This record gives sequence, structure tokens and C-alpha cells, in this order.
Amino acid sequence: MSEPWSCLPLPLADDVAAGWASVFPEGLPAWLAEDASISEEVIAQAMARSLFLRQTLERHPEQVRTLLESRLLSEPTTPEYLQARWSEYLVDVADEPGLHSALRRFRREAQFRIIWRDLMRWADLPETMAATSAFAEVCIQGALSWLYGSACEQYGTPWGKDPVSGSEAPQSLIVIGMGKLGGCELNVSSDIDLIFAFPGKGETRGGRRSLDNQQFFTRLGQRLIQALDQITADGFVFRVDMRLRPYGQSGALALSFAALETYYQDQGRDWERYAMVKSRVVAGDPKAGQVLMESLRPFVYRRYIDFSAFESLRTMKAMISREVRRQGLENNIKLGSGGIREIEFVVQAFQLIRGGRDRELQQRELLIILKELEALELLPSQVVNELREAYVFLRNLEHALQGMEDKQTQLLPEDELSQARVALIMGFDDWQSCLQVLTQHREKVATHFANIIATEEEEEGAQSALDEGWFELWLAEVDEVSDTQWLEKNGYEDPAGSLGVLASLRDSRTVQTMQTQGRKRLNQFMPVLLEALTEVENPSETLSRVLQLVEAILRRTAYMVLLLENPGARTQLVKLCSESPWIARQLAETPLLLDELLNAESLYSPPARDELQDDLRQQMLRISYDDLENQMESLRHFKKAHSLRVAASELKGTLPLMKVSDYLTWIAEVVLDHVVDVAFSNLVARHGYPGRADGATSETDFAVIGYGKLGGVELGYTSDLDLVFVHKADPGLTTDGEKPIDNAVFYTRLGQRIVHILNAQTPSGQLYEVDMRLRPSGNSGLLVSTVHAFEKYQRHDAWTWEHQALARARGVAGCRETLAAFEAVRHDILCQSREKDKLRQEVVDMREKMRASLGTPESRREEIFHIKHDAGGIVDIEFMVQYLMLAWSEDHPELTQWSDNIRQMEELGRAGVLPVEDAEKLREAYIALRSNIHRRALQNLNSQVAGDAFLGERRYIRSVWQKIMTG
Repeated sequence: MSEPWSCLPLPLADDVAAGWASVFPEGLPAWLAEDASISEEVIAQAMARSLFLRQTLERHPEQVRTLLESRLLSEPTTPEYLQARWSEYLVDVADEPGLHSALRRFRREAQFRIIWRDLMRWADLPETMAATSAFAEVCIQGALSWLYGSACEQYGTPWGKDPVSGSEAPQSLIVIGMGKLGGCELNVSSDIDLIFAFPGKGETRGGRRSLDNQQFFTRLGQRLIQALDQITADGFVFRVDMRLRPYGQSGALALSFAALETYYQDQGRDWERYAMVKSRVVAGDPKAGQVLMESLRPFVYRRYIDFSAFESLRTMKAMISREVRRQGLENNIKLGSGGIREIEFVVQAFQLIRGGRDRELQQRELLIILKELEALELLPSQVVNELREAYVFLRNLEHALQGMEDKQTQLLPEDELSQARVALIMGFDDWQSCLQVLTQHREKVATHFANIIATEEEEEGAQSALDEGWFELWLAEVDEVSDTQWLEKNGYEDPAGSLGVLASLRDSRTVQTMQTQGRKRLNQFMPVLLEALTEVENPSETLSRVLQLVEAILRRTAYMVLLLENPGARTQLVKLCSESPWIARQLAETPLLLDELLNAESLYSPPARDELQDDLRQQMLRISYDDLENQMESLRHFKKAHSLRVAASELKGTLPLMKVSDYLTWIAEVVLDHVVDVAFSNLVARHGYPGRADGATSETDFAVIGYGKLGGVELGYTSDLDLVFVHKADPGLTTDGEKPIDNAVFYTRLGQRIVHILNAQTPSGQLYEVDMRLRPSGNSGLLVSTVHAFEKYQRHDAWTWEHQALARARGVAGCRETLAAFEAVRHDILCQSREKDKLRQEVVDMREKMRASLGTPESRREEIFHIKHDAGGIVDIEFMVQYLMLAWSEDHPELTQWSDNIRQMEELGRAGVLPVEDAEKLREAYIALRSNIHRRALQNLNSQVAGDAFLGERRYIRSVWQKIMTG
């Protein structure tokens, strides 16, 4: 008699044979054989397809038995069945840990059923998507209902105006499902994107103490997330992602209907319209939810045919391409070229452009919308059929990849055994056959995607003819004398040097060992580059700089294709490298920045702070907070990309110095905000929220204080960050998670995590160098202080120079309440009464110490002037301002409102502390000196200039120093 696995492909047959005895040590149990659709051969097939199915049979046989008793695997998984099963689990739930346990056991059972039916092809794609989505809804609603009752017992029932009847009534939390959950298209192992809403203002009634509705629903939302997301001994239910809510991770967890409507009406972004296309109410009061969704409809669907959407579609397409290149996602069937997301993008494009007029397009399921697009003759039948077939194939393949181990992934497997499993699930004899069909589908999708969402550059014709002389030069097909003459004739200022660097590149081992395709691309690119260099004043010097980039992309020649196909990007590359060796080095270190050159308009128009925050939020939406490595890489790319845009704008003259520093500071602030969110989220997942005396858990209670250039809004391109961390939580309380720790330990670890994310060297380099020495007691002090301890130190133990530093400090990220508490402390300390003569002497002594250690030695002062540290330099101005701030803030408290030198000087002038003429002249001198430092940074030069530079400014600064600091 043959074995159950004998019909399987050889590697899978061996794999199942090796595991059969551990799964069924006493043979196939009788209860499993009672289902006529299940035989030993069928079980062998299931075990071959999925390690998750095999492990569940081995570790939880009783639960599988209960599952089969409730409904045979051969019968479909319906929403009614799932609801009935959850009702049975709910019977034994007595407390919140019991709820968590029941949800996770229910998940194991439901996942076994759904994955079995899908991977065995007993269910088609619509059934699997509908079952997975229904399971999620049952879990969300089930957890919410239980937790709502518990919260009402504890805090009372929230009351307010009913959105349906208009009268006073109890209110419930409305849970909006986004993405695939909203579209009833959830994956078999997916996270869920949610937004929490509640009808409106009010407070609880009948509890031990009343809460306003916002607090009630925020706490309820947090408990709901923990019920679904928290990893316990039984696992988890769903990974919950709340970042699609207004303002993302920094926004309120639950918002009133009015607040949601106002946000989307006034601030909603184009990408948020895309997100809302699939949104629907998945839990809570359905009638109230319907009112909310109707109020948001005008934001998503415009009344007219919205052709303006095309431009935003192109922007989003460019973002997709960058993400694929940055993460190397070619093997990702969702995000890579011709993947699931491109199909979704095509469909949603038509929904947004025409959905306002053609109401048939205001549905959520992609396959239904494809039919409508065909019926409305918006897409040809052939295109619709090809997109439909590709979508079904890709989604089935996605479920195969995830169902093997019940893991969220869209990456094609690289090991032979997993490839054999996928081929078997997908109905192919071998992996290569599966891959071949996959490639055909992806090529069709990519073609349709490019045709429908074509960018302007892709629509341009072929590049203009190039003179053969450039090819002959690069390929060394003529003699050196002729090459020299050719370069000289075309404006190269050092033809011999240029020939030398070209020969070094051409003869290098890397070029000599390139693959055929890569070598072909290089030979196409170099002549085009050499010709493009003739457009700048210094072609030879620029060539040397650009070749750093060329060497960096020799193994990644897709970047050469990008530059070949985009003449505009090529022009910007040559121009920027001509003007700045610093930019050339940035591009060489991070070639992905070449994407920024594709759009000259955005390159020279860096976004303001709110747009920066929105841009970062979009980029990070698809990266889990748990994926710290990817978070860190993406943050580094974000910082570099936006710093490049600032540098390009400064070189072009569209940004003056003050704006350059503003933009660089905003980049740091936005990054810090996100880093705090990531670090806090990581620690909360492990230990729970820090305890509060009032039981609330809605804020971090943590703040990042910026000192120095960050505090003074004066960051340069290579500035480090002087930071101090404070919190206002009770250090004696503990966190509320399964592994609680003291609040003090939590915040210390939070500070350590933040420093690690910023400081760590990754393949993309360092985000920022962090200096924590300005914290209380310096390097020997605690990494994170309470606001109270910080204030106590500043009042009783701080040196004068630490109060000088405080004059340039401000809150830059974190909890608003904690930031406000810090600002109050700063104001009080700066306004302390001080003895002016003693203060002046202490400031002068510190200035002399700095000049002696950091300034130019006396013997060299005639030939060198250090713009920052020498007499008459930047630090002299800073010390004068700090002295005046500390000496006069008691009499003029308004002086403390600013942390930057420019506005402090202006305020000193307004207050009459400093003559207005001196304030204005010092301001002009300060800007002139700092502008020079900025420009030198872009040339990779330090702050030392010729000894006779800035003589007028230096004389004036020294004269004011004499008046103020020496009397």
C-alpha cells in the first residue's frame, strides 16, 4: 500500500514523511477520519502546503477536533458561522485577560479553517477574502462590545447628541476599517488599519467619576487595540495600525465626527482620499456610522470629473517607484512592478477621478469596480480581463505565501522547499512554471499601469542624437591627442586630468568584471554624461565629483537607466555637482537621492513643516513600528532627501540663510517627533503604558528639549543635535503591561532607544549625531530627568554656562503638556534675579576659556580667522546676547519667548536693553558670518577663512563687546 504522501513532489514528500509521526504519534485519530472529505492523502497535501496547518494539528489537536465538530472543513466559512462560534467562546469570558485569551484561541481556530480551505483550493478567492474580513469584524465588534460594557461600569456611560435622532442618548465608539478590511478583501495573515470615532461632545453618567467623551473613547480605544494586538502566551489576534487617522501617530486616538469632518475638509491630503475610498464602518453603532460616512463622502468623491487627480497620481506613482528601488522590492508581489498595488492604484484612480459623477464607482471591492469600469467603457474589455486575471492570481499567490506559516509577507521565497510548496498550492508542477506565469501577469499589469498613469517624462520621445565623438572618447577608440583636443574644444578646463580619471574608471577592476547588461548601460551612459558636463563652467572638476556617484552605482545600473531616461534629472545632477562637492558626496553615498532630481519644481521648493510632517507620515505608513531596521533606513533617506532640496534651493538663491536654517531645523523636528513615536510604541508593546495617578494612558508625558543650534533654530547641514530628555510621570508608579517596569526605568529605556535610532550607523549612515552632555550633571547625570528634578537642578546646582545654554533651549518633540511644563521652568530660571557684575565676569571667563581652546592660536591670527571662535566672531555675539538675556529677563520677562539669537537681539532692542542700532547691526553681522559658514559647508570647507576676512564686522562686534562685557 502506498504512503499518503507518495503523490507529492519529492522534496515535499520527504518533508511530510519526516513530520508525520510527530503529528500523529498514535496514527490518524478517529475524529479526523469522520469527515468524509478528509483522508490521509488530503492531510498529507495540507501538511505539504502549510507549516501552520501542520503545527496546529500537532500542538492543538483538541481545538481542531472542536472546529470539525462545529462545521466540516468541506463547508464554506460564512459570517454567520463565525459569529456563532465567537458567541460560544464568549460564554466563558469573565475578565479582560479572559477576553484576550478567548480572542486568540478563536483566531487559531478560524485561521486553521480559512487557510486550510484556501490552500487546498476548497475555497475561491472571494470566499477567502470575505471570510477573513468577516472574522476580523467579529473580533473587533466582539472585543469592543465586551470592553464597552466594562468601561461603562468603571467610568459611566458616555452621553451626547445622537447623530441620527438629534436627541441626547448614550454614545458608542465607531470603528472605521480602512484598506483591505474596508474593501472586504483582507489577506489571510494581515494587519488591520483602523480609525476610531465617536459622535460628539459630552461626558459619562453613572460612573464613580465622570469623564468627558474624548477621554472615555481614547481609553476604550487603547484597550481595544491591546485586546487585538498585544502578544500573549496565546499569540495575537491582529496587528493593529492606527496611523491612517488624522495627524497619524501624533493625533488623538479617537476623534469626534465634527473633528473628523473638519480635518478632512480643511487639511485632507490627496493620499488620504485614496485611503478613504475603501473605508467603511466595521464595528460600533451602524446607524451613527452611516451618518459619519455620508459626511465624509464629499471629501472622497468630488461632484465633477476630477482631472486634477492625475497630478497627484503621478506623484504617488513616483513614490511607489522610489520605495521599490529603496527597499529592493522587485520580488515583492504587492509593491514591486506589476504587483497588486499597481492594480489597486489603477482602479482607485478611476474611482477618484469619476466617482463623484459615476456613483457605480463608489463601491469598495476591486473586482466589482473592474466590472463597472468595463460597463462604463472607461477601460477596454481586454484590459479589464487581464487586470482581473492578474489580480486573482496575485492575491491567491499572496495567500499561498502567507498561509505557509501564517505570516504577513509578500516576498517570493528563495529556498527550494518553500518554492515547492507555493508551486503545489498554485497548481503548478514546478516553481519555474509558476514563476513564468507570474512574470506574464506582472508584465501585463506594469504595461497597463504605465499606460494609464504615465508621467510626463515617460511620454517624452527618445533622447536626441548624441555626437559620436563622445562614444569614441569613452571607449578610447581614438588616440589621446585627439581625445584631449575634443575635450578642450568642448570646454573642459583640464582635459588631461579628465582623460586620466576616465581611464582609471574604465580600467578599474569593478568595470572590467561587470555583467554584460551593466557594461552596456555604462557604455550608453558615460557619453551622455560627458556631453551634459559641457553645460557647466567647470566640466573637468565636476566630472571628478560625478564619478564618485558613477563608481557607487556600477553594481546598481538601474540608476544609470534613470539618468539616461530623464534628461531633466541629468541636467540637475551636473549642475548641482558643479556647484557643490558636498551635494556630490551625498549623492554618491546615497544614490537613491537621484529620485529627488526627477522633479525640478519640487527640488527647488522644499516643503514647510506641516508638509514635511505629512510627507514623512506617508513614507512611513507601510513600515511597521516593529520593523526598526526599515524605520531607521527610511528616516535616514527622508532626512538626506529633504536636506538635498534645501541645499539645492540655497545654491539657486531661492532660500535665504534664515530660511535654510528654518528648513533644516524643521526636518530635525519632524524626524524627532517620529522617532519618539516609534521608540514609545516599541516600549509600550513590551511593557504597557507608563502609569498615571489618574489612571489615564493617553500621552507619552515625555519631551525632547533642543539646545544649541537645534534650540536656536540655526541648524546647518552637518550639525549634531544637543538634546535633553524630561518627563512628568510619577517615577514611583509602574507600566500597565504584561511585563510591567517602573516608570523611571521605562523613560530611561525610551531615552536610550531614541539615542540609538538617531546615532546608530546603518548602511545609510547616521541620522544625527546626538550630544547629551547638556543634561543635568552632564555625562554623569541621569539620561532622562523628571521636570521637577530638572527644575531643582537648574535652581540649585547649575553653573552659569548652563543657564546660558538654557537661553537657547526649547521643546522640540513629545507631549504638549510636558513641553509646556519645561517652557514654564525655562522662563522662571531665566527670569531669576542675578548680580550683573558677577554674571558678566563669569560669562567673560567662560568666553576666554573657549577662545583659548577652540580659537586660532595667537601666532596664526594674521593669516587665519575662525568665523565662530575668534574675537569678533559668532560666539562673541552669542555670549553677549546670553549675558543680556540672563541679566535683564527679570525686568523684561518677554525676552524669554524666543530661543534663537536673531529674535532675541530684536527683542533686546525693543525692550531698550540694547540700542536698536546695535541690535540691527549685530543682527546683520551675525547673518553675514553664518551665511558664509553655510556656503562653505556646501563646498566641504571648515569655518576658518583668511585673516583679513570680515574686518568691518569683526571691528564692530569687538567694539560692542567692549561696551557690554568690559564696561
